[in-house]
Amino acid sequence: MSHILTVAAAQMGPIQRTDSRDDVIARMLKLVEGAAHRGAHVVVFPELCLTPFFPRWYYETMAEADQWFDTQWPPTGMQAVLDLARQKGVMLQFSYAEKTPDNHHFNTASLVSRHGEEVLKYRKIHLPGHAEYIAERPLQHLEKRYFEVGNLGFPVRRLDFEGVATFNAGMLLCNDRRWPEAWRELGLQEVDLVMIGYNTPVANLDVKHEQPPHLKVLHSNLVVQAGCYQNNCFAVSVAKAGVEDGHAMFGNSIIVNPFGEIIAQASTWSDELLVADCDLRLCHVNRASTFNFSAHRRPEHYRRIVDQTGWKRPEHTLTV
Repeated sequence: MSHILTVAAAQMGPIQRTDSRDDVIARMLKLVEGAAHRGAHVVVFPELCLTPFFPRWYYETMAEADQWFDTQWPPTGMQAVLDLARQKGVMLQFSYAEKTPDNHHFNTASLVSRHGEEVLKYRKIHLPGHAEYIAERPLQHLEKRYFEVGNLGFPVRRLDFEGVATFNAGMLLCNDRRWPEAWRELGLQEVDLVMIGYNTPVANLDVKHEQPPHLKVLHSNLVVQAGCYQNNCFAVSVAKAGVEDGHAMFGNSIIVNPFGEIIAQASTWSDELLVADCDLRLCHVNRASTFNFSAHRRPEHYRRIVDQTGWKRPEHTLTV
C-alpha cells in the first residue's frame, strides 16, 4: 500500500432559505465530481450541509422546526450524491439534521464507504448556544433547543481503503473541535483522520464581549492544529461559509497534519475544494516519542476531568 490517503475538504458557500434541496444536491455533485477528478479518496462536507443553519431561527415548537430534519436514510436527495461517489470510487462524509423513528433529534455526521455503505456515524455531543430566545442577541444559537446531546460517544472505525491505505477514522462536529476531551477520546483510539464539519458565525454571540473576527478564525484553527499535534492525526475541518440569511459565516476550511501544520486552506467564502495528500506514516512519529500515551500518560492524576463539570475555586486564599 502507498500509505497516502488523499482527502478533500468540500467547503460550501451559504444555503439560503429559498434554496431547494435539489439546488444543494447539484452543488454537492459538482464538488464530488471535482474532488474525484483531483484524485481524492475521501470527501468531507460541512456541518448541516443539506440545509441552512436553521438554529439561528426561533420556532415555538419542534413541529415547526421539523421541516429541517430528515427522517429517512439516506436523507432526501443524497442518494444521487452517494451514487456518484460510488461511481467515482470515493468515500463521503456529510452532516444533516436527523430525526429518529422514535422522535429524537440529533445533529449527525455520517461516513459512507465507496461502496455506498454507512461505516461510521456520529451525533454531536458539545451543543453550544441556548434553548430559549434571547432578545438582546444579534442572532440566536438555538442548538440546545432543537438537538439532543449525541448518544453514540466518540467512535473510531478502522477502515481498509483497498489498494490505498488502512486508517482509523473519527468525526467531530463544530463546537466539538474546541473541547480537548473530544480529541483525546479519538486519540486514545489511535485515530489517524478526524473529519470535522462546522458552521461558525462572524458575529459575536456573547454581547458582553466584543471579539474581532480575526480572533474567531485564530481560535478555530488553533484548536484543530493543537488537536492534531497532541493526538498524532490529520484533520479535515470544513466550513459552511459566506452570508446566509443575512448573517456571515467565516469559513476558513483547513486540512492539518499530525505536526499541527496547516497544509491546505480555503481562500473564498464560496463552494471550494481543498485537496491534500496525507502520508499516514506521519501519525506514528510522535506516537513513538513525545505523545507515546502508554509511556507518558498519567490518568490516575486526571480524575477531576471526568468527575467535575463547572469551575471550582481553591477553598482557601493565601495572603502573599
